[in-house]
Amino acid sequence: MAVGRGVAEPASWRAEWPHTDFSQHTVPLQEIKSGGPRRDGIPSIDKPRFERLNDGAASGWATRVGNAEPVISLVIRDDARAYPLSILIWHEIVNDVVGGTPVTVTYCPLCNASLVFESTVEDRILDFGTTGKLRNSDLVMYDRQTESWWQQFGGDAIVGVMSGKHLRLVPSRLESFGRFRQRFPQGQVLIPNDPAARRYGTNPYAGYDAGGRQPFLYDGSLPHGIDPMERVIAVETRPGHHEAWSLPLLRERGTIEAGDIVIKWEAGQSSALDKGTIGSGRDIGNVVVQRQQDGRLSDIPYDLPFAFAFHAFRPGSPIHKRTLAGSEN
Repeated sequence: MAVGRGVAEPASWRAEWPHTDFSQHTVPLQEIKSGGPRRDGIPSIDKPRFERLNDGAASGWATRVGNAEPVISLVIRDDARAYPLSILIWHEIVNDVVGGTPVTVTYCPLCNASLVFESTVEDRILDFGTTGKLRNSDLVMYDRQTESWWQQFGGDAIVGVMSGKHLRLVPSRLESFGRFRQRFPQGQVLIPNDPAARRYGTNPYAGYDAGGRQPFLYDGSLPHGIDPMERVIAVETRPGHHEAWSLPLLRERGTIEAGDIVIKWEAGQSSALDKGTIGSGRDIGNVVVQRQQDGRLSDIPYDLPFAFAFHAFRPGSPIHKRTLAGSEN
């Protein structure tokens, strides 16, 4: 995408971001809105703490995470870690090193995007914070090295000297804590640096994923034939080609195959955005996305955003969904 120049930004941006080059950007600046908090008002976790499971058993603070509660699970070179959404919903970004690889673990509750990126761009390790800005209701991050702004959905730099650069997605899963414990009985679990700093375990967005709601600070077009707040499984099925399947369609079928992509669903994960406490959210189930190659299945990157977000960032890309008769369209 071409880098734009010369579009005036709000004067307050320059005062708050004196080191950001607003003359360079890949999206119209008027698409970026203040979400309320100021820079780092939602603080990233930069020195994460973990507790290790003992044969699948949690101890210490991690015992507060229920088996059905959602975690972002990540494994690199046998280093397996779980990042509970009960923590990430309050911080949105964790800068970490897993299996020797610098990574950025992210969660945007407003569009339900949970993505993990390698933090190295052109041999430079970046770490990220929150700008307090949104685009299409999605988190806009910034790197502390150049103060460029990055779209969490997709990992693209959209403002500043890094405009046009991309973060590499790392395969991860959004799964229940119980499933993580079974898969990695000696894995590590993220715990708060200060357990009293936030109301960890509660959901400050209670009822946000209810059907019929309007996405927060979103005025773009809405997808046809699906509730904008319905979850979809978003996959890059081949380079540059994105598709999504509605969660109700996958739940109905159990397994969906699309070429060499295999998508599976099983019950047992609570919604982080339903009830006032995350552990009491309705069951939305677990999704696994893998590619079949040479008779083997291996995890690939995927996301579980709301339909409006996929539609906004992947315009023209198909969303496969249930019809009233239960078939796919």
